[in-house]
Amino acid sequence: MQLLVLMLSQGLHIQDRTVTQLINDKDLNFLLYDVFKLEALTELERYQDHDKNTFDSILETAKGIATDYFAPHNAKADHHEPSFDGKQVKTIDEVKIAWQQFADAGLLCAQHDYADGGMQLPTLVNMACNAYFMSANPSTVAYSFLTAAAANLIQAFASSKQKQMFLPHMLSGRYAGTMAMTEPNVGSSLGDLTTKAIPQSDGSYKIKGQKMFISGGDQDITENIVHLVLARIQDAPQGVKGISLFIVPKFKTNTDGTVGESNDVHLAGLLHKMGYRGTTSTVLSFGENDRCLGYLIGEVGHGLKYMFKMMNEARVGVGLGAAMIGYRGYLESLDYAKNRPQGRLVHEKTPDAKPVNIIEHTDVKRMLLAQKSYVEGALALCLFAARLIDEHQAAQDEESAILLDLITPVVKSFPSAYGPKANDLAIQVLGGAGYTREYPVEQCYRDNRLNPIHEGTYGIQSLDLLGRKLWQHNGKGLTLLMQRIQKTLSEIQDSKLTELADVYKQHLVTVQKTTQVLGQALHQGKVSETLANSGLYLDMMGKTIIAWLWLEMANQAQLKFGTSSQQEDQAFLAGKIQAAQYFIHWELPEIEHQAKLLMNFDDTCLNMQSDWF
Repeated sequence: MQLLVLMLSQGLHIQDRTVTQLINDKDLNFLLYDVFKLEALTELERYQDHDKNTFDSILETAKGIATDYFAPHNAKADHHEPSFDGKQVKTIDEVKIAWQQFADAGLLCAQHDYADGGMQLPTLVNMACNAYFMSANPSTVAYSFLTAAAANLIQAFASSKQKQMFLPHMLSGRYAGTMAMTEPNVGSSLGDLTTKAIPQSDGSYKIKGQKMFISGGDQDITENIVHLVLARIQDAPQGVKGISLFIVPKFKTNTDGTVGESNDVHLAGLLHKMGYRGTTSTVLSFGENDRCLGYLIGEVGHGLKYMFKMMNEARVGVGLGAAMIGYRGYLESLDYAKNRPQGRLVHEKTPDAKPVNIIEHTDVKRMLLAQKSYVEGALALCLFAARLIDEHQAAQDEESAILLDLITPVVKSFPSAYGPKANDLAIQVLGGAGYTREYPVEQCYRDNRLNPIHEGTYGIQSLDLLGRKLWQHNGKGLTLLMQRIQKTLSEIQDSKLTELADVYKQHLVTVQKTTQVLGQALHQGKVSETLANSGLYLDMMGKTIIAWLWLEMANQAQLKFGTSSQQEDQAFLAGKIQAAQYFIHWELPEIEHQAKLLMNFDDTCLNMQSDWF
């Protein structure tokens, strides 16, 4: 009994301990500098003022803020979620402090021009900085993530007056930002939204309607909140062509940025989700008193096109969040497995032999390898997307934009599917302790389970990929992807990696054949039959891209292996090669079964009748 009391008393303090690790720094540096050649970006005019020292400095700053101001209250924000007394929202003080630290460090405007107070950082570096925060505390950093994305949309499409009115205050942290799309009776089918915009004589619009599941829709952190609201102008046509986009501040905002009276944006209530509990999830009412004013962004009827900039940025961000929550759980379970003695090796027959740490058991190694392959592969995927953004925006490379557009559904969906799987395995590694709130892995799972629904379900992303993205620009995106894959395959020389590459090539032929068969069917008008199992194709493409990235990482690791004399570095590099072997031997072959279902146009799900359930 005394032992049990001791265990519980120790366990109650586990959440307050220093976190195991947010990211394996060796992994992040390897990805940035060896795999994605970050230093080469300094050859571009936009980034020529930077070098490795400035990149490392900002990464160290982000790591420090994430460790000192975000990670310590991750569990507290989950336990003490925001409250609403009918008048105002209350968040814990640590959230406000973390927000201010993030803003004061210039991280809200890190990618923006020097002229706008930014650092002109590459997206690749900014993504790496965000990885620390997503690992440390995804619910608190959500406010910053949404604000930065909203500011980027305003920067891209708003008028000069609108930018002057809102942008400096969003980038400094005085204002926050949100995206307000979903309505109580309208989820993903945005063409059916009912929020109205009524033109006024001064060029503004009266906004009337209700939005729900709006993350960060109300809070007590900032002076003002800038909502980007999709609405239909009075008498506009139904469907997506009738949707426009509006800036709708919580409070009336003067041209100098000072805040006035309420803009008739009211919190109808908070929603209570299983995860991300530190982020307010809100139901908002616009124009209950007929006094809510909004300001049109760009042209009438182009709202969804503009919002897709923020949505696509958010999709990559959701992928990063899912990867890093999975990564955090992996590191926690790895630390536990290295320090938890239990049982003996299967060949050990001596009953009084000393127990081994559970990391020595093969099935625990399997669960850790699976996690490693998922989360480190997912992080590589997100950083690859960031690299493409830099190539497009700073080098004006249109092909990079086409490739990014193709893989965005994968960037969102693979981490969102396999990050929670990693968290599930992390719980299993901890055994009974994994199911308790005294350890962080159960919160990681709850937080990450939201990401499959954030910014579009798996099914919607799969329809986007197979029904649209693959065939845009006459299939050029897929051609560009295959060119990059073939480049990696051609560079592999090591005999062990050549064997892995040969296995990969066999499966790649299956993917190419499946894509051709499905493309021909769509061309013949077999839309329902082809898209019925689109989720399988999305998973197939995800595994294909992740396996390619693992081959690239393994090849870079092999090249570095001979130049490193430190045992710790060699162990890290060997782990990369072993994880590549795991993913290609254990995970990638699943696409063969998926290909059979797809090419046979299996109708099991399509022909199931609703009254048969």
